[in-house]
Amino acid sequence: MDRISQLPDELLLRILSNLPCANNVMTTMVLSKRWQFLWMLVPKLIYDDTYKNIKRIRFIRFVDRSLLLHEGPVLETLHFKLGKKCGAEDIRVWIRAADKRCARELIIEIYNSSGTHTPVTLPRSLYKCCRMLVALKLSNAILVDVSSPISFPSLKKLSLISMKYPDDNFVNMLLSGCPVLEDLQVKLCPDDNVVILCVRVPHLKSLFVNKSREIDTTDDGLVIDAPSLECMKIIDNSGGFCVVENNMPKIVKAHVDSSGQQFLLLKSITSAKRLNLCILTSENVYPVGSVVFHRLVHLTLGTCDTGWLDLLMCVLRDSPNLRALKLEQCHAPEDEEEPRPSWSEPCSVPECLLSSLETLEWTKYEGTKEEKEVVAFILRNGNFLKKVTINPNFIHIKKLAVMMKELLFLPRCSSSCRLAFD
Repeated sequence: MDRISQLPDELLLRILSNLPCANNVMTTMVLSKRWQFLWMLVPKLIYDDTYKNIKRIRFIRFVDRSLLLHEGPVLETLHFKLGKKCGAEDIRVWIRAADKRCARELIIEIYNSSGTHTPVTLPRSLYKCCRMLVALKLSNAILVDVSSPISFPSLKKLSLISMKYPDDNFVNMLLSGCPVLEDLQVKLCPDDNVVILCVRVPHLKSLFVNKSREIDTTDDGLVIDAPSLECMKIIDNSGGFCVVENNMPKIVKAHVDSSGQQFLLLKSITSAKRLNLCILTSENVYPVGSVVFHRLVHLTLGTCDTGWLDLLMCVLRDSPNLRALKLEQCHAPEDEEEPRPSWSEPCSVPECLLSSLETLEWTKYEGTKEEKEVVAFILRNGNFLKKVTINPNFIHIKKLAVMMKELLFLPRCSSSCRLAFD
């Protein structure tokens, strides 16, 4: 312990910041005089009201006292993990304390494993108090409406997980109050009062939206206006629509996992270098010549839907510079009797097979007739293929041996192509 105590304050504070909760941090004060007041300067505080089943009144007093005694010039992170012990009034006091200490990151996570207690409503003071916040993460709570404008002038990162809102307009007002927002994460939940999620943020660089929920309306949808977007991940199995109001020419990475019509979204992300697609309906195959992925280098495509072969050939046809292709089954099949995909060899070979494709990786390979024909087509036409990796979806030794033999004897255009099995 003496050797650790000789370390500089900056390093000791970094060590304390990595402890799981503030209770652990404060207990270090008894180690020696060197540690007695060091905890007061820790830039990261995590409060967990499930810690050793502490009683509510003791937990509240502990939080109030430790925040009052904290003397750090800036509180980098203030993190609350709250169950059913604390309510809106307690959180209101702590938000005020976060504002006084110029907190840069505020995290409020509400846990309710039983689902029996009344959801926590966050106080209105949240919208105006924390003007120095750079990151705000909220989960499993209720946001209430306000008549005055919402203001987060310094906020760059916003995470809203399973929150409930007054209505669609409130979400618009909330995002409008974040003029420098760069990173947005939203996970919608049942009964969240949001029908159409509008993301209109001019400086947004990273967007993650999860709309995997069941909602009884045909109006459910997503509207995006983020011309500065560089990274995007959309998970939407609600079957709703998606509208992109302006193209996103700066997109580098895009992930689209959807059961709805996403042609407009695909048309807006043609500048992506890395693209992950899993579209659960064959109706999403787009018209010839309407989309060209001129910068696409790495493509991951889901083989979950019966129409995945058509989508694959469309994207290969329109990705002249593709270098890496990965095929994977992202979702378990819902219906074992679902029709198998039909393969029709294209009349012309996609340009990327002739001039750029170097690797093919196939996870959960089933060895069906259609899959073997796809592998054979790529091997037969891949001029620059270096490696084809097959990860079978079965472990039966005899079946595996037959599958490997079939693939090993397929003709290859590239003499340097290596076939591997994981």
